[in-house]
Amino acid sequence: MAAGQQGDADKTPAAAVTAARAGDIAAARLKERIYAALSLTAVIIALAETDHREHLESALTVAVTALGIWLATLVADEQSHRALTRRSATLQEIRTTLHVSSPLLLTAAGPLVLIGISALGALELETALLISAGVEVVTLFLWGWRTGLRIGNGPLSALLSGLVDTLIGIAVVAVKLLAGH
Repeated sequence: MAAGQQGDADKTPAAAVTAARAGDIAAARLKERIYAALSLTAVIIALAETDHREHLESALTVAVTALGIWLATLVADEQSHRALTRRSATLQEIRTTLHVSSPLLLTAAGPLVLIGISALGALELETALLISAGVEVVTLFLWGWRTGLRIGNGPLSALLSGLVDTLIGIAVVAVKLLAGH
């Protein structure tokens, strides 16, 4: 085997490991985004059902909910890491955790923008909150649909996947609302 070919062969396993790790990170980020979307949607719907809601209170509730979920995730990640590895996370592991968990905070951006637009008088607060919840439900459908397409079973399977994910998401939100989120 020529020297150049040997070098390429040595890179292949490392490239596969890197690609697998990148895929794992992408999957973890998506998982966090979906979890945050479900939790925040329940809070947003509860806010929309409140009789005496205010813009500032609604914005703070959304922001603090996202922050609380994010901080709880960081604590859980660090505690589980220490329990399994018997050491604290390295700086690189902390960076990865922050990168993976950042969608938890980003989930609040859309609802906060809509609450802000409502505060400017462009739409009612209840409408802004319901649009936010609707966008999250549509997003669940799109993730399910995209996953169905990526599996390769065709458009009908993708549609079914999207509908199932949406129904499961709605059920999770309903349970959170019944439990007082």
